[in-house]
Amino acid sequence: MGSGTNIGKVRGLGSAKHGSHHWILQRVTAVGNLALIAWLLISLLRLPTYEHELLIGWLSSPLVAVPMMLILVSIFWHLRLGLQVLIEDYIPDHGLKFGIIILLNFFAIGGAALGIFAVAKVAFTGVVA
Repeated sequence: MGSGTNIGKVRGLGSAKHGSHHWILQRVTAVGNLALIAWLLISLLRLPTYEHELLIGWLSSPLVAVPMMLILVSIFWHLRLGLQVLIEDYIPDHGLKFGIIILLNFFAIGGAALGIFAVAKVAFTGVVA
């Protein structure tokens, strides 16, 4: 066991003082996702048909395009937070962990940016291509 004090045995093994912030962000993005997805489903159910032209016109509205962009940001942020925890917990090699987290950040930012660009293109031009 050793002859050290109890505090000496656990020094360096306690909280890093940042886990609760990460946990709270995951819960906030989860609640945001629920609210935004509920909005999306309700607004889609209120449409009379799901023809291409109608959906393009629907997405061209600022009251639809902005929440769609918020959905993309919230979902990709939530995805990044959750996968980061998974990577930190289950990949023991620190170098590999760092590299995978960098790739995860590129994927999350790139995916959100691509989705936002697609929504903005439809909203501003009304063209899908």
